[in-house]
Amino acid sequence: MPELSVIRLEGPLTMRTVAAVLDRDLPEGDWILDLTAIGEADSAALALLLEWLRRTHERGGSFIVRGLPPGLRSLADLYGLDEVLPVGA
Repeated sequence: MPELSVIRLEGPLTMRTVAAVLDRDLPEGDWILDLTAIGEADSAALALLLEWLRRTHERGGSFIVRGLPPGLRSLADLYGLDEVLPVGA
């Protein structure tokens, strides 16, 4: 099995910063999104995850989110997205 590509985001992931990464080139196929170095995150981060999920699925791939910050996990639960987001360990 080939090693999965990893995108690692660092720093705040908020309304002020999401635009800078929104149009980033995403790996083909299956990959990992590492958020362990994210400090602050808000609902814009959830919107980013959902957009990347949509784009990845359109190409027939998938990704797993690693290190989802607790506050972002709470927001996902609040919005009923806990079942939609591919959160791993």
